[in-house]
Amino acid sequence: MFNSGQLKEIELGIQEGLDVTIYAKPEFDRGLMWEIRMGLVGGLDTTIYAKPEFDSEQMCEIRWGLEKGLDVTIYAKPEFDSEQMYGIRLGLGTGIDASIYAKPEFDLEQMCEIRWGLEIGIDASIYANPAFDSEQMREIRWGLEKGLDVTIYAKPEFDRRQMREIRWGLVEGLDVTIYASPEFDWEQMNRIFERLLEEKTNV
Repeated sequence: MFNSGQLKEIELGIQEGLDVTIYAKPEFDRGLMWEIRMGLVGGLDTTIYAKPEFDSEQMCEIRWGLEKGLDVTIYAKPEFDSEQMYGIRLGLGTGIDASIYAKPEFDLEQMCEIRWGLEIGIDASIYANPAFDSEQMREIRWGLEKGLDVTIYAKPEFDRRQMREIRWGLVEGLDVTIYASPEFDWEQMNRIFERLLEEKTNV
């Protein structure tokens, strides 16, 4: 029923005086048993993650959260992979409201962009939208950090390079409405931006 690796983890748990019935189950391989045993050694509530639907990396992220005293229930869910769990755990560790991005539709990079915005106090809800990839989110975040009216370009139809050209125009105080349209690719936008900037400089 158990292989040698599993038997070793059970034996170690017994020697440590642990309730090995929590993990002495065939569906847990040695790596999973180890994660559960480490939680028991640390006096953690391992019932939160001692479930076969979690792999060892997911269990590790949940265990680390428990060790930090975090409310891991927000991410201790099989629909989050270990990278997403990591992103949520980092946010919880800094005390922000990670529930804004604790959603399976966000990948780690998107979660990081939202978390960084929340940590510096900007309204990350403006770009906390799965329709934006992480690079688009970054362009919007940078605009918000500069106090720009990002509503002009915070639209999924603009890719991150188009967003960048519009953001640069806003920074320079240009009338970006002239080129802030999806019909222009970023290179066309850049040419218009350069012309407007030159006109402004020559005034």
